Amino acid sequence: MAISAERREQIISEFRTHEGDTGSPEVQVALLTENIRELTGHLKDHKHDFSSRRGLLGMVSRRTRLTTYLRRVDNDRYANLIQRLGLRR
Repeated sequence: MAISAERREQIISEFRTHEGDTGSPEVQVALLTENIRELTGHLKDHKHDFSSRRGLLGMVSRRTRLTTYLRRVDNDRYANLIQRLGLRR
């Protein structure tokens, strides 16, 4: 269910803000979005997997907090990230 190491590295290299960046809000939101998309697909097949549903809600909440922070700190970076990931808002 977790994303592969190759996909993780691809996402990090695509969304990093500088060389060696693995923890910026952009990278964190992109990784959370990938996990959320995979887990959403899993939950469509396994409707009664309530433990995974609870984890999904935690990830969505964490992503919301990070995007709210990014919008407050730098609105241009926020708008660019939302557009690149195809998120609503």
